[in-house]
This record gives sequence, structure tokens and C-alpha cells, in this order.
Amino acid sequence: MRTSAKKMRESLSGRLRQTAWMVAASLLLAATALTGCRGSAAMAKEKTMKLTTSSFQDNQIPVKFTCNGAGISPQLAWDAPPAGTVSFALIVTDPDAPGRTFVHWVLYDLPAGVRALPEGLPRQLADGARQGRNDFGDLGYGGPCPPPGSPHHYVFTLYALDAKLNLPVGATRAQVEAAMQGHILARGEMVALYQR
Repeated sequence: MRTSAKKMRESLSGRLRQTAWMVAASLLLAATALTGCRGSAAMAKEKTMKLTTSSFQDNQIPVKFTCNGAGISPQLAWDAPPAGTVSFALIVTDPDAPGRTFVHWVLYDLPAGVRALPEGLPRQLADGARQGRNDFGDLGYGGPCPPPGSPHHYVFTLYALDAKLNLPVGATRAQVEAAMQGHILARGEMVALYQR
């Protein structure tokens, strides 16, 4: 009698443990699925802005905006961002650069009321806007300077954010992208070409 009662208790205890593990696993899977859904919903809510420039013709970057010219930054303009926008960030890259994507411009904490940047933006900015470090090792805009050969694509991406990033002057692209996570309301993109 004692042996069979002991076996029943052990059997019951084993089944309870197994049930507890199954419940825990189910809860973990459900939590993971909900997190994934929230991430997808956030992506679906992200809006698109139109980013334009009067500095380029037919998506070709003139020499004055490159290392072969004055190397000044181009004029940029964009339409109204979504409600709740607190600041903008801008990142310009060359994905065709040898070996890795090359960063030409990092700009952040641009106030939400701004709708355009003039040609030749200075390195020191007003209104709390800050320039980051490009892959030339300088602050602000670094003009295209590809090796001779096929044209390179320069990707200008503007982000509307629901927060200021509050990073120090000279932040890198990686630091800005990490700080933007979960704060992007909209983005605008423009691609231009330059060839030497």
C-alpha cells in the first residue's frame, strides 16, 4: 500500500512538473510573439516623408559638393513630418565604397520646425542641432570622393523622431542609429550619383 501511494505521489509530482514546464514554455512563446507583433506594428506605423534638393540635377551630384570641388553640403528640403515629431536626424552614406558603407554626414537634434537646410551648412549649428563625425574623421558633411571608376550611390536618409537624442557633438552613425531605436516616426530618402 505504501509503495503504491508513494508511486502515485511521484507520478503526480512528475506530471505537475511537466505541466508547469509546458505552461512556462507557452507563456514564453506568447510573450515573444507579442513583442514581435509590437515591433511589426511600429514598423507599419512609420510614415514616409519626401526629401528633395535644388542642388542636384537629374540625381547627379555636381563637383562643388565633392572632394574635387569646394566640398560644401547640398541644400535639402522636406515636407511636414508626422504629429509628435520632436527632432530630425540625417545620415548620408555611400554603400558602394570599397570594403564597407562609408559615412559622409551625420546630423541630429535638428528642431522639428526646420523644413530645409541651406547649401554650405556650417559645422557649428544653432538651436541645439549637432553634427556627428563622418568617416573622413571630420565633423559635418564630407563630400563624395570615390575612386575612379563606376558611379557611386549616395543615400541621404532623413528621420523624424519623437525625441531629441541628446548625444554630444561628434557622435558616430552607429551611436545615432542606436539612440534612434524606437523613436522613428517617419523617414525620407533620396539617392544621388557621383563618378570620378
